[in-house]
Amino acid sequence: MAGKLDLNEKSVPAALWQVSAPMAIGILGVLSVGLADSFFLARAGQDELAAIGFIYPVIVAITSLSIGLSAGTSAVVSQALGANGGDDSTSARLAMHALIVAASLATLVAILLYFVAPWLFGLMGAEGAVLEGIRAYMPWWCLGFPFIVAGQALNSVFRAGGEARIAASVMLSQAIINIVLDPIFIFGLGPIPELGIEGAGIATATARILAFAGCLAFAIRTRRIDISNCSLSGFGASALRIGKVGGPASLSNAINPAGMAAVTAAVAIIGESAVGGFGAATRVQNLLFVPMLALSAGIGPVVGQAWGSGDKARAQQTVRLTFLLCLGYGIAVSTLLWLTAEPVARVMTNGLEAVPYAAQYLRWVSISFFGYGILVTANAAMNAREKPMLSLTLSLGRIGLIYVPLAWAGAYALGYSGILAAAVAANLGAVLGALVLCRRAGVLGGLDLGDAARSAAATARPN
Repeated sequence: MAGKLDLNEKSVPAALWQVSAPMAIGILGVLSVGLADSFFLARAGQDELAAIGFIYPVIVAITSLSIGLSAGTSAVVSQALGANGGDDSTSARLAMHALIVAASLATLVAILLYFVAPWLFGLMGAEGAVLEGIRAYMPWWCLGFPFIVAGQALNSVFRAGGEARIAASVMLSQAIINIVLDPIFIFGLGPIPELGIEGAGIATATARILAFAGCLAFAIRTRRIDISNCSLSGFGASALRIGKVGGPASLSNAINPAGMAAVTAAVAIIGESAVGGFGAATRVQNLLFVPMLALSAGIGPVVGQAWGSGDKARAQQTVRLTFLLCLGYGIAVSTLLWLTAEPVARVMTNGLEAVPYAAQYLRWVSISFFGYGILVTANAAMNAREKPMLSLTLSLGRIGLIYVPLAWAGAYALGYSGILAAAVAANLGAVLGALVLCRRAGVLGGLDLGDAARSAAATARPN
């Protein structure tokens, strides 16, 4: 099986570029689906926009199951490849194990969510036509969920071996299919009736099923997954190891969007227009996070292979570099949003009453965007080091100790401005936590900014 890369043979900037650059395109594609849903549903009506505002943080939280399992798979495979210079048979066997674990768990979660969704969204404050729209969307989303989780498990094997282009291609293909189908099913075309928000759910499920089928067929044809009679050899041991990282990593990744769901409930106190604006702004935010999310996808394989080969200094250099890159990018994005927040908000909400809420969020919370980037890259590095409990501690502290309590208190004391202040405090608090916990995990030594700056400059000319 050709294509595996020994990332330790490249400089740190070049290795990060090798994995992160393709993933930026793939992640951009995935997140663009949320923006497309918001864009089209805003034109379908205020109720539809509010419904997707309630839905989005919940489904992102549930989808974090796939991210956590991917982190576990990537940690196990990347360290194995770093230790032996690349064992294709091992990664192919682990791909099958990861696929079985992912598909089984995702199916159970989808069934559970299908039954509890009406109660859950009602508890969050959705009612009337908004709740009916949610009830129409969620069965289709549940149908497609096992396919995206299983697909991400396969993609994590590709990334662990430095084959990020394959993973990115699958993610981008799925996004393109979803975005093309969205207006067809939402507004109707030819024999297809206008289905509104239910149509958005049908488009999502269809795209996920088709993308997974293509990914699996490619993996089998190129022998990147072992389907032989011996493929289950060592399944118990590898499943436990994947679960050791993947379980806490799933919780760690789910904490942020779950917290966002709790914060959305606080926003609902202010009104449905605030929910629509808040939801639209967070989808724009997630799109702007793409480069930092790509760094978090890239840092895992680089740190994992370095640690597997015993090169602790290289792992620490990688973490220092990503932190500095997140800081620089965050400053640039914040400057841009102060100039463009209102027109962006108008596009994403179709000039509805949600505009001022979306614009305020983009202006003020963007000041702290870099902190969230440091959070996700720190978590990825600690997961690659097989220290998932530290990642869980960092995410839980940001959400449970800072964001959610302050958001609810702020909503009652200061209204929408209090919620925005809580978001800023949570992101800045994450920076301090990341520095402390990464040192404890051994993936961050002295923060030599001069060395990190030279490494950042070198990313412009990767080897």
